[in-house]
Amino acid sequence: MSQPKKRIAVVFGGRSSEHAISCVTAGSVLQAIDRTKYDVVPIGIATDGRWVLESGDPETLQILGPDKLPEVDGARASVMLARESGTTDLVVHEPSQPPTTLGEVDVVFPLLHGPWGEDGTIQGMLEMAGVRYVGAGVLASAVSMDKAYMKVVLAAAGLPVMTSVTVTAREWYRDPDRVTHRVSDLGYPLFVKPARGGSSIGISKVHHAGELADAIEEAHRHDPKALVEVAAEGAREIECGVLQALDGSPETSLPAEIRITGDHEFYDFAAKYLPEEHTELDVPAHLADDVAAELRDLAARAFEAVGCEGLARVDFFVFPGGGIVVNEINTMPGFTPLSMFPRMWAASGLDYPALVDRLIELALRRDTGLR
Repeated sequence: MSQPKKRIAVVFGGRSSEHAISCVTAGSVLQAIDRTKYDVVPIGIATDGRWVLESGDPETLQILGPDKLPEVDGARASVMLARESGTTDLVVHEPSQPPTTLGEVDVVFPLLHGPWGEDGTIQGMLEMAGVRYVGAGVLASAVSMDKAYMKVVLAAAGLPVMTSVTVTAREWYRDPDRVTHRVSDLGYPLFVKPARGGSSIGISKVHHAGELADAIEEAHRHDPKALVEVAAEGAREIECGVLQALDGSPETSLPAEIRITGDHEFYDFAAKYLPEEHTELDVPAHLADDVAAELRDLAARAFEAVGCEGLARVDFFVFPGGGIVVNEINTMPGFTPLSMFPRMWAASGLDYPALVDRLIELALRRDTGLR
């Protein structure tokens, strides 16, 4: 008799401001998973936190315009993970119907971006439930999501990071003048961003002190902790993918470069995701061999510094004088076939379906708990 297929629960959506991007990512992954090997169950988390059994139809998981973003349908049948007799099953609840069990979950593929998903929260829940999952664990997810703490960890490991100041909502409302004075020591221009955000949501470029208050207020709309950071003027934006090998060691992709065109001063949400916008991507980046090698080494070191597992995308600034600074590490990077992480790996010889399969295989090999 043939072995039963492993059941993969693809979880997407979530409560963060990156809900729509998570849906787009899920649409691509759902199409790429090998259905001859895996039984796939699409699970959406609505914006109010409700878990539902989604259709997984890729047509409903696309960005069609600035006001046409995909969203999980919270009115669908609710679903939960139930731990019973050493296994964890998916249980579906339909209104006015008794609960039904879909069976045991072998691996969860959490395609969640931002807080309440990429930050260690769902990873902790899955650890408690004893379910294997794709990607970084609790600590690595939490540290990498919080850019302020990420900088502390990377700097302690000897990695170069951009100078910044953390501003909490409490500090700002208690004494904005003191915060403004503290920030002014960084010089202008600056970038202000939510410390635990992503997809360039809530980010502002500040050219002078008169723009600072509005930028901090905007960042605080998304996160009570904001990061004010020196602008990397004149630097190239280079990214490098990291993928864990089956023996646990980090492998790195060829680096790639993002070049912003048109009226965009930086890589904002529109430049990243809206179809009518244009951003030029060089995959691989045009770099001297020694620079590319250094970037790949730094990417692997950053991956290990935060204790990452599975995958990550490490973003860098490369300055005209040759200096390299780690901008951030993303433990669940954008994952459509057009996103940088899969494109870098495709250029390195690993296509999109094979990349998805590698991540599932890694998760199946890894136990939950302390490791």
